[in-house]
Amino acid sequence: MKTILLSTAAALCGLSTTAWAESASPVAIASVSELVITANRSPQAADKVGQSISVVTEKDIKAAQASDVSTLLATTPGVSFSRNGGVGGSTALRIRGAETDQTVVIVDGVKLNDPSSTGGGYNFSNLLAGDIARIEILRGAQSTLWGSQAIGGVVNIVTASADSPFEGELSAEGGSMGTSYFRAGVGGKTERLTWRLAAGRYETGGVSSYRLGSEKDGYENTGVSGRALLAVTDAMSFDVRGVYSKGRNDFDGFLTDSRDYGETEEFVGYLGVNLDLFDGALTNRLAYGYTRTDRQNFNPDQAVTTTTFDARGENKRWEYQGVWAISDAWTATFGGEIEDSRMRTVSPSAFNPTPPVARAKAGLDGLYAQVQGEVVPGLTLTAGLRRDSHDTFGDKTLGQLAAAWSLNEGNTILRASFGQGFKAPSLYQLYSEYGNTTLEAEEADAWDFGVEQRLMDRFVLRATWFQRETTNQIDYVSCSSAADPMCVVAGGAIRWGYYDNTARTKAKGVELEGSADLGPLQVAANYTWTDAQNDVAGGANRGKALARRPEHQANIQATYTWANGASFGGAVRYVGKSFDNAANTTTLQPYTLLDLRAAYPVNETFEFYGRVENAFDDDYETTRNYGSPGRGLYAGVRAKF
Repeated sequence: MKTILLSTAAALCGLSTTAWAESASPVAIASVSELVITANRSPQAADKVGQSISVVTEKDIKAAQASDVSTLLATTPGVSFSRNGGVGGSTALRIRGAETDQTVVIVDGVKLNDPSSTGGGYNFSNLLAGDIARIEILRGAQSTLWGSQAIGGVVNIVTASADSPFEGELSAEGGSMGTSYFRAGVGGKTERLTWRLAAGRYETGGVSSYRLGSEKDGYENTGVSGRALLAVTDAMSFDVRGVYSKGRNDFDGFLTDSRDYGETEEFVGYLGVNLDLFDGALTNRLAYGYTRTDRQNFNPDQAVTTTTFDARGENKRWEYQGVWAISDAWTATFGGEIEDSRMRTVSPSAFNPTPPVARAKAGLDGLYAQVQGEVVPGLTLTAGLRRDSHDTFGDKTLGQLAAAWSLNEGNTILRASFGQGFKAPSLYQLYSEYGNTTLEAEEADAWDFGVEQRLMDRFVLRATWFQRETTNQIDYVSCSSAADPMCVVAGGAIRWGYYDNTARTKAKGVELEGSADLGPLQVAANYTWTDAQNDVAGGANRGKALARRPEHQANIQATYTWANGASFGGAVRYVGKSFDNAANTTTLQPYTLLDLRAAYPVNETFEFYGRVENAFDDDYETTRNYGSPGRGLYAGVRAKF
């Protein structure tokens, strides 16, 4: 896994299929000249950016043999997740201790969130590895370029792109819990047209969602993706991308087995035109992005109606971005966005099978600009500003500063950054039966300092200190009487509660990373210390740890590759103790997971692979009373042509 510190990017790129012999290594030493995308919304050399980012390459993804993206992300510094059961269960991902809905997720250039969910964030439960070729995880508050929700960080996902006139891939695997995963992809690249289509099907019998239950809760997912880039001239091109998935997951009732299940259908679409002017000095991109998430829950044993929940969230987004190469040393990035979000949600029951449907919409418009330049040899400075206007809370202005200083012929790099983040209130928090239209945006100030040292072209060491303060955080307030006017609704009735800007949190920590290229042996490790606390003045839980934020996390992975391309490796993940509730009265015990992996390339076309997950069969929880998979054995075959 390549880990880099940076501060600037957003033009998407795809990676071609690598040779089987190359796909065995879980670790690659990142070149200081490697281009990264997410920090500046345009490709930028890693030694010129000042914030912290990790890059998971196509080689890393194949070496890990992971089926879901959450597991991949958890091997990077500062990232943790909790899940309600096995693969397919509701999954919350947190970066540097921030809330899961304070993370921006980008899929093939489109910001992916669900406006109908409580916090308006993204649920990682249906995001499988599929045809993904690259993931960049940008840590820290990044709203200057990425807008609302970018308080914890940004996860930028890019699907594969063709690299030859015609190519294809097939893979099939099976294993424990009745699990099977089939994937296929085909594409081509000519002088003017690059295209790819891919599909996948995943099924598993799963584990009981309720930890003490005996009934297994399975999961199935079908996914399709496609992309095409047509260069009509050397200066103009048209871009179309789409990703679709449909999943079904079984889950249990409260502390009991049940036959409940949910269905989620997601679509991401992108249309764009790219135009270079002045011999490429000014690049322009005009794009339209669309996302739709449909969610339904069912209880076959419920009387009158089996539907218990039905929601749709839609997001339509127009955006323009320009990148101007002012000189060899200076670059300006600027743009504007127009976003329209809509939701529809309803929760039928046996007592009220046809309740009123909640519908809402809101607009969010933004302008941003950033300048980056090398002021003296090796020292690159970045500064940016953003202005947003929301239909309810009004206007918001924020900024960002960063510095990267490359010394000792690039072997030593010092980095520092300050960034601000905000999160607009979700449609559910504004307009549901618990809504509050006077909500303000959540706000955060964050900064980090880091150093990177390369030794003998074989070893890389990195250390980063980070800190963040979040105010106006939205929390749920319970109602007990009419004394609070916000508890009284039309007709004088008292509602159960409402959302308000009552919370305040702070987080600080250290991320340590190291990697070694020892020829056939590749080794990488990281450790994260996170102190994320409730900081509400006078609150009963002030100073207590935020729920499900482990204070200590560590990863180590190693792979040995023989001359014929065969490989064997292992990965250890340690997650320290955390708490399942705000009062810190319920503890989630620490756990350690060992995975073993092997691969053998028969020839240039076929490769066999296999893995053992949770080899010691550790019994653990990421959410209280929810089950997690035990030891699992899996084997598969890949083919490419």
